[in-house]
Amino acid sequence: MNDTQKQTLLKVARDTVEAIIKGGETPKPESNDPELNAHCGCFVTLKNKGRLRGCIGRFISENPLIELVVEMAKASATDDPRFFADQITSNELEKLDVEISVLSPLVRTDQPLSLRLGVDGIYIKKGRASGCFLPQVATETGWTKEEFLSYCCSHKARLAPDAWKDPETEVSLFTAEVFGAEFKDI
Repeated sequence: MNDTQKQTLLKVARDTVEAIIKGGETPKPESNDPELNAHCGCFVTLKNKGRLRGCIGRFISENPLIELVVEMAKASATDDPRFFADQITSNELEKLDVEISVLSPLVRTDQPLSLRLGVDGIYIKKGRASGCFLPQVATETGWTKEEFLSYCCSHKARLAPDAWKDPETEVSLFTAEVFGAEFKDI
């Protein structure tokens, strides 16, 4: 994506979060840009001084990317279950950082250790349990490949830490184009 496309999506995310927190009307963006109308997945991450405040996404969407950003920005601001007891407030808005991760399609692998730390994200699924980590989580934590896979199993999917080794566990990889900005600068 070029800088204009990234800025457009960041502004859409910012305007959505601000509208939701302040009780305004959610934006209904439209675009003729093929990149912004692509049917792909994305995550919207909100942080306050580096501290996670919400992160929700979807791997696929029938809606254009620009519309999915609205949906995921809203969900990140209000529907992340980790923050139900500590919702984002209007006083906090100017301290937020907004990050968007535009996702490639999932590719299932039978070689989980083939993942490239900091490049590939992971999605792990067994039965009804599932969890994912965006590629940047490996960079932020400094985990090894084994730790990245094990933490996703145990902390996100609520599986045994070594479930990624089980042939019945589906492990998929994906990449993400990640960009962001401080709320006040968008």
